[in-house]
Amino acid sequence: MAASIVCFLLAALFECFIKLQYIAPDNWTGITAIIKNHFSVSMRFIYNEQPGILKLLLLSAIISFFLIGTVMVGLPYIVRSILGLNAEYYGVAESVLGFAAILGSIAAGLLTGKLKTHNLSIVLAALGAFLIPVGVIFLIPTGATTRYIVTLIAFCGVQFVSCIFSIFSLSLIQQKTPSNLIGTVMAYVSTITMCAQPLGQMVYGLLFDRFSNTVYLVLILTGIIVCTIGLLTVGLFRQLEQEQ
Repeated sequence: MAASIVCFLLAALFECFIKLQYIAPDNWTGITAIIKNHFSVSMRFIYNEQPGILKLLLLSAIISFFLIGTVMVGLPYIVRSILGLNAEYYGVAESVLGFAAILGSIAAGLLTGKLKTHNLSIVLAALGAFLIPVGVIFLIPTGATTRYIVTLIAFCGVQFVSCIFSIFSLSLIQQKTPSNLIGTVMAYVSTITMCAQPLGQMVYGLLFDRFSNTVYLVLILTGIIVCTIGLLTVGLFRQLEQEQ
């Protein structure tokens, strides 16, 4: 708690040095009219001027549906119910996943300027590739500890790569969006992805409950689907790279 307080205070301190030019509106027409105008302008921008952003928004929602459902629902269910391990194992898994997310964010910064836009399809396919070993290990007759280690390593890979993909895709959206529309467009990103998350949790909750004895089917099929989506987006990311 103390560390969180210090971090928030530091963030507030750094934000004091951010200078943004304020452009006053020509005429004040009321908050309702302003919101309506921003909505219509941003929608026209996404649908007509930059359809690639719309595709990225839908892609982000689809990936959130699969990954959040698999990681947030699958990991605790696998550790506690299928493997029958205690809460300490799950606590360690959650901590390691958080560390993997931090490493992924650092890696994204180090890869800036090196990772090309068209390679994001490979990054996306890698997300699905990490899920396949988790399913395969449940086909092999081995102990709970071995399955736990393989599951943890694979899910850490998912977390690591998903952070890289998220940072680069969000950066790409911001680069293609005018400064006066960034707030609105990023709000769309948050809304769409956040709506996909509970839907993915509900669907995967049902799937893991239904296929508790054959959990490998859920994991392997999800991995194959995400890999396929990644391979199908090669053309999209090449087009976005050419537009840059």
